[in-house]
Amino acid sequence: MPGTRITSKQVEIYMRSRKQGSTQELAAAKAGISKSTGSLIDRNKRQGKRNGIRTWQTRKGPFDGIWEAGVVPKLQQGIYQATFLLRELQKQYPDQFADSTLRSLQRKIAEWRALHGPDKEVMFLQVHEPGALGVSDFTHPKDIQITIKGVLFEHIFYHFRLPYSGFNYMQVFAGSGEPFTAFAQGLQEALHAAGGVPTAHRTDSLSAAFKNLSATALDDATERYHAFAEHYGMEAKRINPGKGHENGTIESSHRHIKERVDQCLIMRGSIDFDSLESYRLFIQDVTLQHNRHNVKNLEIERTALKALPETKATDYTEAVAIVSSTSTIDVARVTYSVPSRLIGTRLHVKIYHDKLECYLGSIQAVVLKRQCKPVRGKRARVIDYKHVIGSLVKKPGAFRSCRFRDDLLPNDDYRFIWEYANRTMPLRDSGKFIVGLLNLAATQDCENNLAIAVMQIIRSEKPLKLADLQNQFNHQKIVLPDISVPQHSLSAYNRFIPSFQGSSL
Repeated sequence: MPGTRITSKQVEIYMRSRKQGSTQELAAAKAGISKSTGSLIDRNKRQGKRNGIRTWQTRKGPFDGIWEAGVVPKLQQGIYQATFLLRELQKQYPDQFADSTLRSLQRKIAEWRALHGPDKEVMFLQVHEPGALGVSDFTHPKDIQITIKGVLFEHIFYHFRLPYSGFNYMQVFAGSGEPFTAFAQGLQEALHAAGGVPTAHRTDSLSAAFKNLSATALDDATERYHAFAEHYGMEAKRINPGKGHENGTIESSHRHIKERVDQCLIMRGSIDFDSLESYRLFIQDVTLQHNRHNVKNLEIERTALKALPETKATDYTEAVAIVSSTSTIDVARVTYSVPSRLIGTRLHVKIYHDKLECYLGSIQAVVLKRQCKPVRGKRARVIDYKHVIGSLVKKPGAFRSCRFRDDLLPNDDYRFIWEYANRTMPLRDSGKFIVGLLNLAATQDCENNLAIAVMQIIRSEKPLKLADLQNQFNHQKIVLPDISVPQHSLSAYNRFIPSFQGSSL
């Protein structure tokens, strides 16, 4: 029909038919247009409807009248926030610009910046050489939740990568912090898993680990990092502050490997683990499967990596602590109990991310589980009743008013038992009962089974008697099986000596 707009597809069909030798009439019929329209196309006087970007303005824009005088000068000053500019224009021109014009203003600002704005930073893709660089960073598993024995486990991943081969190593650390000890331990294990040392190692300035540190502590951490790198013969590099893209080779890998962890957890059918160690083994297995795609490149890279040093670097910090009369030490703003036999001694403490190794001289005296997450507003405490139960049995009355009474109770079951005993027994008897119960748990190594037995008695509403529990759990000895060893004749060995063959002793 005359005046009907034709499409670019119709023009394409018509022109193709004409090139193939069709007459104008036949080509127009194939394209579904009139012969006169075909004639106009041949003379290049008519174009089909375009599906691309329109190059003309169909109506006047809301900012056309004031754009050059009212908006461009502000853009030239570097003011690009459309919301702010719209508010200023609404003040300057009341009732002229509605809030609905914000999107139009955003489009015009984006167009002006593209045509007249300052140059933007260009990202230059890098070519990675084998063995030249290793990168590492911490990443929070925000979308990955796991439990250890039913308790939600807060943790963080340390992630190391060799950019050339794509080799990945991931380690799990408890808590949400990023201390130097976790970084050093993770990097050291990663280098040994890779089988060599790259020429340089790059981090994100360890900003998370150094955050809120004093200048002295920051300098100390920086020196430790450089000393660590020097031990392995690596050049210690850091990205520039605020330039996260400089560590993009590992940032992009975070997402891929965490997605793999999430999928493997779904396939596993459970997010619960028996221990932190079993969860770490799970993560190592996931990472190993991920690395199998890069085996050939890793073989090439390993030939370019430098050899590992004969000894490992220090991946802990040190402190000195004197055991107080309360059988406790203070380390890194946390109070820990130690065996009472150490009262008055001076301990040399090696502080790892997840444990404290305490030495008396050169002899390891005790290993403690480290408390990594401080308690806001008060000093954190890690108290083991087994360390002090010998003294507590001698004066059970001290339990009720003890400053760290609740910390002496090993779990929620024992806290419930104490509350129940305190509510149903005379004051003097309740203290003796709970202390006797803890002593029984410590000496007979029956903490869990003893708690289960007491909870059953409470549920059955029977009276709690310490003597009955002692009779039940005391003197639990391991029964050795009766093994009969027959005595054989020595003459049986004669056949191994040629000179005695055929004779007897």
